[in-house]
Amino acid sequence: MILTDLDLAAIVAAVVAEHAGLVDAWLRDESGSWGALAAQAILATRRTLGRSLTDAERRIVWQTLWDKLTAIRRAETIWPDESGS
Repeated sequence: MILTDLDLAAIVAAVVAEHAGLVDAWLRDESGSWGALAAQAILATRRTLGRSLTDAERRIVWQTLWDKLTAIRRAETIWPDESGS
């Protein structure tokens, strides 16, 4: 199996959903949060592929995760929490 056979966006979305605390930490620019999320995305992709990723494949996974996280950050900026806090 190759990386392009996967629905990488779905894998990354699942990682983001499963690690909401890390996403919140990343949104607050907490040290180590990016690395932890990136590792989780790599591990999830590796499990799906059934093999280790190449350097180029890791970069693709990281970019997909970064794009997802920055979209979340933009949404938070445009539509802030309306709880009043």
